[in-house]
Amino acid sequence: MFQYPLGFLRLFSLLDGLSFIILLYFSLYEKMILGDETAVSIPGRIHGGIFTVFVILLCIAMVMRKWPIKRAALVFVCSLIPFAPFFLEPNLKAEQNGSKAGN
Repeated sequence: MFQYPLGFLRLFSLLDGLSFIILLYFSLYEKMILGDETAVSIPGRIHGGIFTVFVILLCIAMVMRKWPIKRAALVFVCSLIPFAPFFLEPNLKAEQNGSKAGN
């Protein structure tokens, strides 16, 4: 999985999806229902760092693998939708393993 750049992109895509779901929990339950105004500060920073690394890896993968902008945009949009990175993972894995599923 840890092949550069696509393996790291896959890893950070999954981490981004997981941290996004955790951030949604803290923002909806802890902050809105329980009223803790500081509940999202730490999870938000962690998610922001993971997302930043993800975007950098996406740019690197786009250049190194010569992805069209449409493909890179699809991967980026999947990072903005909860649970979408988990559905994108098999496609990225197939591309990393050498099949033409990602193109």
